[in-house]
This record gives sequence, C-alpha cells and structure tokens, in this order.
Amino acid sequence: MGVEPVGILTMIVGVICLIRGSGATVLAFSVFPVLGGAAALMLGSTGIQPGHLFLGFLMVSALLLHGDLSETVDRSLRSQPFAWLVLLVTYGVLAGYFAPRFLRGTMNIVPLGAQAGAASDGTILLGPVSGNFTQAVYLFADLITFSLILSVASTPKGFRHVVIGLLGFGAANVFFGIADLISPGTPLDSLFGYIRNASYTFHADEMVAGVRRIIGSWPEASAFAGASMAVVGYCGTLWVCGRHSKASGILFIVSCVLIVRSTSSGGIAGLPVCLAILYVTSLFRCGGSTGTRASILVVVALPLAALLTGFALILHSEIYQRVFDFIDATILSKPTSLSAIERGSWNASGISNFFDSYGFGVGLGTVRASSFAVALLSNVGIPGTLFFLLFLLTGILFPRGTPRTYESDAGLAARNGCLCLIVGALISGSTVDLGLIFFIMAGLRSAVPRGAAIPVPLLARV
Repeated sequence: MGVEPVGILTMIVGVICLIRGSGATVLAFSVFPVLGGAAALMLGSTGIQPGHLFLGFLMVSALLLHGDLSETVDRSLRSQPFAWLVLLVTYGVLAGYFAPRFLRGTMNIVPLGAQAGAASDGTILLGPVSGNFTQAVYLFADLITFSLILSVASTPKGFRHVVIGLLGFGAANVFFGIADLISPGTPLDSLFGYIRNASYTFHADEMVAGVRRIIGSWPEASAFAGASMAVVGYCGTLWVCGRHSKASGILFIVSCVLIVRSTSSGGIAGLPVCLAILYVTSLFRCGGSTGTRASILVVVALPLAALLTGFALILHSEIYQRVFDFIDATILSKPTSLSAIERGSWNASGISNFFDSYGFGVGLGTVRASSFAVALLSNVGIPGTLFFLLFLLTGILFPRGTPRTYESDAGLAARNGCLCLIVGALISGSTVDLGLIFFIMAGLRSAVPRGAAIPVPLLARV
C-alpha cells in the first residue's frame, strides 16, 4: 500500500476536523469529492480517492465522537429512500457475484476496466471481473454517505453545514476549472500532477474546435462538465430562491461558462436541460410575498435573452458561423467521431447483455456503458433499475418541508443538483455509481431537520 501526498493531506485535514467538531468534518467531506482524479492511497493498481478516505473520518465523527450510532441507525431505518437504496446495493452485490458465474461464457461483454485477452473491439466472454468488487465497494460507500448525511442534516445546525459544504464543493470545482484554464506554461501545470495521480487515462491538453479542453480536477472533460452541471443545478436554485445569493449566483454563472468552455459534448448538450429545470423552478418560486427578485428575473429575462441571442445570430453572419462551427465540432459532428462510435458500441453491447440476461443484468460492475440508463439496465437489470427509480422518487422527487423556508429551498437546490447530475450521467455515464456528491445532495434532500414539517409521501398513504 502506498500513501500519496494528497492522501497525507487528506488525513491531516481529517484529524484537524475531528478535533474541531462535526461541522468542520461535514464541510470538508462535502468538498473532497471534487478530487475525482486523485488517489489518496494506492492498493496495487487500485486507488482510493480522497473523498472515500475521508468518509472514514466522517463515520468516526458522526457515529462516535460527535454523534450517536443508535440515533443514526434509527433515522436510516425509518427512511423510505434508505430502504430502496439498501435493496439496490444488496441486489447489485449479489448480482455482481452470482450473475457472471452462472452466465459465464454465454455472451460477450465490454468489461469495466482493462482486461487481459480482450478482442480487438474490447470485448471478452462474460465472467467475473475486477469491477464487480470495486463497484460494490463504491455503492456501499454511497449507502453509508447517504445514511450519515441524512442523520447529520436532521438537525438544523447539521443541515446548514451540509448546505455550506456543497457550496464549498462548487467553489472548489470552479477553482480547479479556472486553474486548469490558465495553467499551461505556469507552475500550476506541474502542481496538477499531485491530484491527477489515479490510475486513469487523463485527457488533459486535448484540443477541440481549436481550444484546449478543461478537465479541472477530473480525468476528462465530460467528468468535469458532469460535476459542474450538479453545481449549476444546486447553486442556481439557491440563487433563484435568494439563499446565499452572492456566492451561489457567482458559482452558478461561472460554472455555466466553464461547461461551455470545457467543450464537453455531454455538458453542452445537457446545460440547456439544466437551465430548463431552473426555469421551471423559478416559475413556481416567483410571485407572492416570499417571491424573490432572482426568480422573477429568470422568468422574464431568460426568454428575452434567448430571443435577442437568436436575432443577433441571424443579423451577424460571422458570429453565427463561429457559433455554428463550435456547436458542429462539439455536438453535431460528434456521432461520427471515433470516440462516439466506440461509446455507441458500448451501449449496443450493454443493451444486448440486458436482453441476453433476461432482464436481470449481468452483475454490478461487469459492463461498461456510455449512458447511466444503459449501465443500470445492463448491470443490475430491471430489479436494480426499479430500486433506483423508487429511491429517486421517495428520496429526491417527493416534496419536503414547509414551502419557501430555508430548509425547503435548500432541499429544492439539492434536488435540482441531483437531477442535473443525472442529466449528465444519462448522456455519458459509464457506471451505476453516481458518485459521493450525488448521495450527499440526496441525503440533504431527504433530511427533515427537527421542527420542519414534511408532507406525507404518496407511497405512505396506501
């Protein structure tokens, strides 16, 4: 086992946070997932990310030093979304162990991770792969994260700590994005090596449409854009609702710009969907005595801005041609690129695996895809997909809290952050694991701080 410099830093911060208290630990844990391309510890060829390493410090803080184990377990067991997530993890782990063995050699798969003996198209015969174990560990970490954040955010102070921590994640993601943008030819370029040390293929310094792609602290532009879309959903909603307006507004605007500047096809295609989610949120948030100026501004100004932009493009052919060339290079011509053809073959293979397994999936972590939907169906089949949808429905989509209160608005921001992250994953997600940041936001959305009212979910009425 090797300890990397970023791992030493993570442990130092963890010890300091344990001394400072629960608030500091929650804040730090919410930020560390931004280091998506870093390995804090190396176990052979497998790296443990700083966020997963820091999860251990959060467990010590929330369950032993600053929290109560029995209370955390009780809150989790009384939570509907936690129950559905447990079923997803349980089915995924069992399917990941038994499916590749029972169906061994019956079909070709595109394995998750490099495998010896792969054919020229990257396929191998179905059998156990390393991804079965690693994805089970990641999904189990997601379950623990959701449970701990659900418990921590059930107190007013803890709820606010998670809200601020997610803003910290957005600020860190923006910082690394801007640093990557200005890093060529500066000392920053070599410093990025300390947080790009995982055993991934890093797509830094790639050029698209004549501009250098931005990957920030992530392995590739699509991962950076996916994280930035979560920031757009979360910070944009906080700004619309008038909560932490200065910080959330700046992070929202800069993240939108960085998504476009990253030249990620998934990010550029998904950003309008995220903005549409924010527009619908603004429609319901404006008006009345508690309506906000930002929500009214979005409702009125966004259509006008779209119209003015359209007229400007029509009237100025040179600007129109530049915009068209950029969109053509990043989106319209993308389906004919080698990477798109390869990713399309992953999805085609995954869909075939879904049907060949009679809808049960070939096991968690077995198959690589290029869409979260295909990853769900091919890996955990109809049962796992159903468990995830029920988790999404009960934990993220159901309303919580008294409308237009701080807790309700922050939960709404967490919901939109989750939805925007899913939008990016549906376009280019390769695994069932949506990452720690998704489950931090999901835990915040599912939490009901003491004293806050919650509408009775439909499933609880039948």
